[in-house]
Amino acid sequence: MSKLFEILQKIKSKPGMYIGRASVSDLFHFLVGFKTALRELEVKATEEEMDFYQEFQPWVQKKYHVSTSNSWAKIIMLHCGSEQEGFNSFYRLLDEFQNRDKSLEPQRKVIASYEVTNKS
Repeated sequence: MSKLFEILQKIKSKPGMYIGRASVSDLFHFLVGFKTALRELEVKATEEEMDFYQEFQPWVQKKYHVSTSNSWAKIIMLHCGSEQEGFNSFYRLLDEFQNRDKSLEPQRKVIASYEVTNKS
């Protein structure tokens, strides 16, 4: 299991121990710090982690039909009455995100560049 999803499961079961309270905003800030720490320690993200880091935000925006520069946590909070409800919604959304049918998503194009040298 990846470090990201391992810590997310720990937070889900004992949020007070890791982030102080069951709060989607506090969870978001924790995850930003967690990602930064791993990057600083040069820990490579797994494919599953990269999927979350790169695709969760646009997936949440699409799910809620919004186009915004606000974080996924703020988008979730727009549809919840409390931080606790937002926290619970995050985990429902995460489960749905992880179990989505990726074959229905448009594939990102990978563009390669090549250097051409003239040998004359």
